[in-house]
Amino acid sequence: MTGEPRTRLVTIADVARHAGVSASTVSYVLSGKRAISAGTRERVLASVRALGFHPHAGARALASNRANVIALALPLRQGMHLPVIMQFAAAVLAAARAAGNDVLLVTADEGAGGLRRVAGSAMVDGLILMDVETNDQRVPTLRDLTRPSVLIGLPAETTGLTCVDLDFERAGAVCVEHLATLGHRRISLLGAPPVVYDRDTGFARRTVDGVRGAASACGVDAAIRPVEPVYPAALAAVEASNHATALIVHNEGAVDHVLTALRAVGRRVPEDVSVVAICPDDVALSATPRLSNVEIPANAVGKLAVELLLSRLSGTDVPSTTLLPPALTDRASTARHHAS
Repeated sequence: MTGEPRTRLVTIADVARHAGVSASTVSYVLSGKRAISAGTRERVLASVRALGFHPHAGARALASNRANVIALALPLRQGMHLPVIMQFAAAVLAAARAAGNDVLLVTADEGAGGLRRVAGSAMVDGLILMDVETNDQRVPTLRDLTRPSVLIGLPAETTGLTCVDLDFERAGAVCVEHLATLGHRRISLLGAPPVVYDRDTGFARRTVDGVRGAASACGVDAAIRPVEPVYPAALAAVEASNHATALIVHNEGAVDHVLTALRAVGRRVPEDVSVVAICPDDVALSATPRLSNVEIPANAVGKLAVELLLSRLSGTDVPSTTLLPPALTDRASTARHHAS
C-alpha cells in the first residue's frame, strides 16, 4: 500500500538524545519541578526548538503532576446575560493562557455531579465557578473536592472556600447615595429577570440588600422591580415607576429597552428622570444618553480568579473572600432633582 509517509512524533527520548542528557532531565526542564543548571537548560530548550517537540497534555501531566488546565463552569442558564458572561470567560481565558494554562469549559447546569466528574479526572488542576447562589447546592461538594476551586460570586457561607466578586451590596448602596445626594427621594431598582431572584443568585440579592439598606439610611423610598430583558417588560416596569424621579438599572439586557420605554412615555433623561446603571462600561457608553454607572469589572474579576486559583495550586494561602470596591462614574444620565 503506497501513500505519503507518516511523520513520527518527536518524543522526550529524542530530545534527550539530541541534547545529550537523560529523559528525566528533559522532563525537569519542561516542568520546572527541579532546578537544572542554566547551561543544561539552554541545551535542552535548543533541542526542543530544533526538533519541534510539543509535549501533549498527558505528557505534561505525567511530568509535573499538573495538567495545566483549569475548568470554568459557565452559567448558560435562563436570566443570565450572555455578553457579560463572555466578558468574564474571556478574562479567565486570557489570564490562564498568560500563565501557560488551558481552559476547559463546562456548563453550570451539570451541578455537583458534574463538578465531581471533572475534578475526579486528571483533566484539570482546579475549577472556577460562576453564577453562585446564596445557598448554592455545589458548595458542600466544593469543600470535599481534592482539587482547589475559586468562586466568582459569594454564597451565604464562605468557610473553606475562595470567592472573588464585585461588592454588589456596596454597588447598590453607592447608586442610592449618588441619587440621594442629587435630591432624589423616590427611586426604583429595575433589576434582574425574576428567575434570577427565584434562584436567589448572590449578586442580585446583594444588590437589592445594598439598595434597601442605603435607601433606609438616606430617607429614600426604593421600589424593587424584576425585569425581563424585553421591551414589553421594560415598558411595564417604567410605567409602574412613574412616581420615581430616578431609576437604577441592574440588568444589562434591559438597559436599551428601559431608555426606549422612557422616551415612549415622554419622560426625558435626565430632565424628568435620572438613570444610573450597574453594568459594564461599554453598555453605559453605548447608551443614549451615556449612562452614569457602576462598572462590572469582568476583566479584573476574571484575572484575579485565575491568580487566586494558581496561588492555591502552588500552596500559597489566599483570602477566603475578595470583594472589589465599586466605583461610580457620573455621566449625562443623572441630574439634580428639583421638586415641583
